[in-house]
Amino acid sequence: MTSPTLFDAVHWLRNADGLLITAGAGIGVDSGLPDFRGDAGLWQHYPVLGERKLSFAEIANPLAFDDDAKLAWGFYGHRLRLYRETMPHRGFAILQSIAATMPHGAFVFTSNVDGQFQKAGFDETRIVECHGSIHHLQCTRDCGAPLWAATPFEPEIDLLACRMLSPLPLCPNCGALARPNIMMFDDWSWQSERSDRQAERYRQWRGQFQRLVVIELGAGVAIPTVRQFSERSQAPLIRINPLHADAPASATAFPIKQGALDGLTMLGNALADEITEASPTADT
Repeated sequence: MTSPTLFDAVHWLRNADGLLITAGAGIGVDSGLPDFRGDAGLWQHYPVLGERKLSFAEIANPLAFDDDAKLAWGFYGHRLRLYRETMPHRGFAILQSIAATMPHGAFVFTSNVDGQFQKAGFDETRIVECHGSIHHLQCTRDCGAPLWAATPFEPEIDLLACRMLSPLPLCPNCGALARPNIMMFDDWSWQSERSDRQAERYRQWRGQFQRLVVIELGAGVAIPTVRQFSERSQAPLIRINPLHADAPASATAFPIKQGALDGLTMLGNALADEITEASPTADT
């Protein structure tokens, strides 16, 4: 059996009636967002955490808010400001143009907590954020308060010390410390109701049609949630990843070993060329 080609990938997209976009941290690299590949990547961006030998699993952990709330919020507060300030790269628009040709459009499944798909103009009712969102907060004491938007919260951070300078956010119901509504490591208190509702909307959307195609971008292998979701979709898969583009032999998949923006640009150009070649030549 021959491996799928770029021509096959274009054919999948031209004949699909719905597009599933699955994305890990790698999609944001071209927008200037950090992609923590191990503790070395974390410590490069937050040197004080390296000095203290704090791993990603230790700072991205509910216990960090108990141990040193200003440090934990220094890390998450800086990321919140960064995500608010970052503009999505052109690849997001390419995805939207591809989905616009399909009767059922697109749905997004992402492990990213940055809200970049919403900022790029994707319908927020068609996004599953399986690890939650930094743009929503929850109570650390699980007092029963529903999630609330982080919009009014404006963190001021000493980046060199990775510490919160402004007042810590508090639960509006009980006054306890608030934390991001993100599923962290060893996290038994994450409130998943928002993500659960998103997942239910995806299931309803997916049940409407048959000819799905998946474009996966920058999904890591250390925590393979996104990759496994792509593969379980039982649909042709276009996997764009500069390091890990391979797919299981059982999958119908076309690998693009490039970054998200370069890979999407290549795919968009191939689709445009296919349209041009299929169009009748005008009389002159």
